Amino acid sequence: MNAHGQSLSEIWVYLAASPLLGLTLTLLAYQAAVWVNKRCGGHPLANPVLIAVAALVALLTLTGTPYRTYFDGAQFVHFLLGPATVALAIPLYAQLDRLKRMAGPLLAALLAGSVTAALSAVLIGKALGASDATLYSLAPKSVTTPIAMGIAERLGGLPSLTAVLVILTGILGAVGAQGLYSLMKCRDAAVQGFAMGVASHGIGTARAFQLGEQNGAFAALAMGLNGLLTAALLPVVLPPLMRWLG
Repeated sequence: MNAHGQSLSEIWVYLAASPLLGLTLTLLAYQAAVWVNKRCGGHPLANPVLIAVAALVALLTLTGTPYRTYFDGAQFVHFLLGPATVALAIPLYAQLDRLKRMAGPLLAALLAGSVTAALSAVLIGKALGASDATLYSLAPKSVTTPIAMGIAERLGGLPSLTAVLVILTGILGAVGAQGLYSLMKCRDAAVQGFAMGVASHGIGTARAFQLGEQNGAFAALAMGLNGLLTAALLPVVLPPLMRWLG
């Protein structure tokens, strides 16, 4: 390694010791990803979360930085997930009248979507020979990260694996939703948003807000309700199902 490379390495070692490094990298990566998304005209494949995650993973791998070191700073962003989720109630309030009119269909869609998301993941994983711990980690994949990790831990799954699966699920939904809606000729903003919120939690909700305020409001509602329903039902329903499946 030449003197210049050694100097850069020493600087990185010094910066890595700072607890704010993870926060700074996260904000810079996401801001750069948003810029790329805008340059691509908001194309679904240029999803800011996907780009930012890929960039951070590449950087941490190339520099040999442990995840724990990164998270010591990034945990501030993690903490803000809770307040950000609560703040989604503000645009939802603007849709209150329509919510009251659609209460019945929305509850039916919520139950169907929540059950399908969890059981389909478990059954497919079981068919492919996944371990019980992996299945318990898979089940809450369509719930927002803080709730999903808590559910997985309570069931006996691996919270870290659940976090990865949740992110992958959200990115897949955000990228593929518009194409699916076009294929199904689904143009109702409320229906689009609610489906994205149930299936793809926070990342899908962020994408829904890009499509329109009504999309985002119904996605936020679905994300919150799906988190509550899954947290209440999954610990009760899943263990007996796992014993039945053997």
